[in-house]
Amino acid sequence: MADRRDLDADSAAGSDDDPGAVLFRENGGSWWVVSIGPLLIAAVVAVEATGPGQIHWPVLSIFFVVLTGFALIQVYAARQHVSVCLTETTLRQGVKTIPLSDIATIHPENNAHDPKDWESAKALGDLSGVPRRRTGIGLTLTSGKLTQAWARDHRRLRQELTEALLAVQMGLGPRGGAKPDPDDEPDETP
Repeated sequence: MADRRDLDADSAAGSDDDPGAVLFRENGGSWWVVSIGPLLIAAVVAVEATGPGQIHWPVLSIFFVVLTGFALIQVYAARQHVSVCLTETTLRQGVKTIPLSDIATIHPENNAHDPKDWESAKALGDLSGVPRRRTGIGLTLTSGKLTQAWARDHRRLRQELTEALLAVQMGLGPRGGAKPDPDDEPDETP
């Protein structure tokens, strides 16, 4: 029975490899876009079938492959490079994941007309800048480097990121459990 309680306590505290619960996610692209090509081809087939002429299967087949293929490539790339996932201990922007412990400061939103230094900083991920239709969030890393996190719903990401960073800075592990500190041994006095 004691072994089971030890396992439960260990799992509640979280492990170093456990990124914790997902707090925020944006997929970057939606798979429904892939269905546009087949739907257009089906509409053309319906129009040609009800008309006086013949159905042009070779041409429609080529268009089907081209439209569907390009849509598949575009959605796959968007889901790889423009997705965001914030967990309790990590932030993934595109294909790059950083631990929240590497973030020193989250800069406030710029509501003034004058640009801030962080607004011209390199964006996280492998992209050259903040992706279209996304808004940057200024970060200073522990190395002193300015960078930008980004998301469509940047206000929610900022809120979740701020709370998660505060939890990491307070030493809380995944699932809200505190990581045990070996220096804080309880006194065993009766």
